[in-house]
Amino acid sequence: MRRLLPLLLAGLVGPAGLVAGLAGPAAASSDVRLDGVHVRLRDHTRQVVTVNHTRGYHARVVFWSLRDGTWQRRFQAADGRVGYGGLVIGHRRHQGTGTTPLGTYTLPSAFGTHLRADRWGLPYREIRRGDFWVEDNASAYYNRYRNQRQGGFRWRLPVTAENGSERLTDYPQQYEYSVVTGFNQRQVRHRGAGIFLHVNGSGATAGCVSAPRWFLRRAMVHLDADQVPLIAIGR
Repeated sequence: MRRLLPLLLAGLVGPAGLVAGLAGPAAASSDVRLDGVHVRLRDHTRQVVTVNHTRGYHARVVFWSLRDGTWQRRFQAADGRVGYGGLVIGHRRHQGTGTTPLGTYTLPSAFGTHLRADRWGLPYREIRRGDFWVEDNASAYYNRYRNQRQGGFRWRLPVTAENGSERLTDYPQQYEYSVVTGFNQRQVRHRGAGIFLHVNGSGATAGCVSAPRWFLRRAMVHLDADQVPLIAIGR
């Protein structure tokens, strides 16, 4: 209630947890708080996933849609996860610390173990043998999806090495459904790579955000590139 009170007084929160927004071009440059998480909106954004840290490595993950100028909570999961190293401001993150970056990021694409479904609205890549997410700081493909046959990174290094990359087939549970975030798209070396929204594993993540399988399955159907979806991580 303490978090909602300022918004109630300002007239931004309506009944049933709906948060009023601004329709049209004005919304593009405005920020909003959804479930207590600060969201920095982009031009034409109409979908947001919020990640609200609750305790330990747990978080509440909520999918929102903007309809008729109002942000509506579509579905949520109480059993989301963040990194074992906690949360850190995005530009202060360092690779290998197990921290999840705070802030707002795009959700530009997805990958997973299934054939692409017709209803999925993000660019999608099915995981194949030899596919990696590059975390080699010396590579031009740092923080990019690449197959070992294409070369350009030291794929033979173990994932536990400083410049070891993730072999995507090694994580069939977590990466059954996985949505890429725009964290460190500029490829700042040693800041970290491969921050995704993916299916829960057995515990904390290594820096990603995870949610129950049902949440990711549903998100894959609802996420639409034309809606400029974002993920906002807060505490």
